[in-house]
Amino acid sequence: MKTVGHLIGGNRIAGRDRTLPLNNPSTGRQEAELALASADQTRLAVDAAEEAFPAWRSTPPAKRAQVMFRFKALLEKNTDEVVQIIGREHGKIAHDAAGEVQRGIENIEFACFAPQLLKGEFSKNVGPGIDSWSEFQPLGVVAGITPFNFPVMVPLWMYPLAIVCGNTFVLKPSERDPSAAIFVAELAHEAGLPDGVLNVVNGDKEAVDALLADSRVQALSFVGSTPVAESVYATATQAGKRCQALGGAKNHAVVMPDADLDNAVQSLMGAAFGSSGERCMAISVVVAVGEPTAEALVDKLKGEMATLKVGGSQNSNNDFGPLITAEHRDRVVNLVSSSESEGAVIVVDGRSPELVADDTGFFVGGTLIDHVQSTMACYQQEIFGPVLCVVRVDSLEEAMQLIDDHEYGNGTCLFTRDGEAARFFSDNVKAGMVGINVPLPVPVSYHSFGGWKRSLFGDLSAYGPDGVRFYTRRKTITQRWPSASLRESSNFSFPSS
Repeated sequence: MKTVGHLIGGNRIAGRDRTLPLNNPSTGRQEAELALASADQTRLAVDAAEEAFPAWRSTPPAKRAQVMFRFKALLEKNTDEVVQIIGREHGKIAHDAAGEVQRGIENIEFACFAPQLLKGEFSKNVGPGIDSWSEFQPLGVVAGITPFNFPVMVPLWMYPLAIVCGNTFVLKPSERDPSAAIFVAELAHEAGLPDGVLNVVNGDKEAVDALLADSRVQALSFVGSTPVAESVYATATQAGKRCQALGGAKNHAVVMPDADLDNAVQSLMGAAFGSSGERCMAISVVVAVGEPTAEALVDKLKGEMATLKVGGSQNSNNDFGPLITAEHRDRVVNLVSSSESEGAVIVVDGRSPELVADDTGFFVGGTLIDHVQSTMACYQQEIFGPVLCVVRVDSLEEAMQLIDDHEYGNGTCLFTRDGEAARFFSDNVKAGMVGINVPLPVPVSYHSFGGWKRSLFGDLSAYGPDGVRFYTRRKTITQRWPSASLRESSNFSFPSS
């Protein structure tokens, strides 16, 4: 059976003692095993990154960017193979996996602008014969810990920008679906990345703890659940590291009485059920303003959901695939069941979906739950499955209060034709990413991604302009060359222009 190891110093490294099964979520069968890195092996990756840093830091940004241009081209050329790897280990349908890869490529494209991104500021004659300028210098060795739901895109939120800024990188991808991350990292080396600049260690908590404890790791990016994000952030910052830790979400879509209901329903279908709901920007709650809106919305959603196709990743005609593990499937099913016992109404029940014979994996079909209350577990918790909850309210203000009161503030959206309502909502709702008639307001690569409240720990969001600032330190230099023919006397006053 194939064993997935690590990529350290440009070389594939086998594991040692501990392994973890890698299952195909569409079939439930094990197809490979993952070697889990020990603390010592994780430190070897940091060793390699530390050794590579001085030369890479000294490499001109334009040459770093050239590597990124070649990396982008190689990833585009190999997209089909990457999509197949994602399908085998994650269960994502090919069209969805291809979209993930494309979003990752867009972040590489942003990194290609390194010479522009790293330009400092210059001021001549801030004082008599004195010039001042700022520049952005790399931190050193930085690390990233990424989740299972986007095994290619989320790592590409991190290391292309970190590397093009002059840092070296250690990636710890999810232990559920690590092969795509290894494959893409090898493409980066094929593009000309020097050995040690990008390293991949596969592991569990032991590897994470080793990265957090290593004083050579200057900064750490994390994406995952809120409890783990909070713990990683606290540990990293206590150790003096820079940290951005993106956590969980409960994203609400508010549907106003004046909304184009047909378009809203089509948008909600993809936003709620795409990727099996395993997206941190998935819409898991739709807030209907007014009873007539709610009744019409639920009726239209129920009709559209009758056409949903759930099944294995090998069939591109499916709309979405399995959940990542049997344990996660059972958790989603239990949350759906709890909503019924708490008084909600299951309008479309996906707990036992119809499947073809080969699809014996971890499936939950599209599920619609009406009359959900904010006290219910299915509302309070991030379900991370193909489940859409309907909450009924009487006004936009009530809908916004519902959103503001939730502990998560990742993303939200509003469906309306009213410009005044849209402006009021986007100005005042307490969430980091807002869509107006856009259900998944994921920022493009040249903006930055990040929520509010317990959806983000740290001051800087992921990728885009915030990513450049996260992976660099500003240094300001003030310079003067006094005239050799002029004798100066001491000045004990505080200097000014």
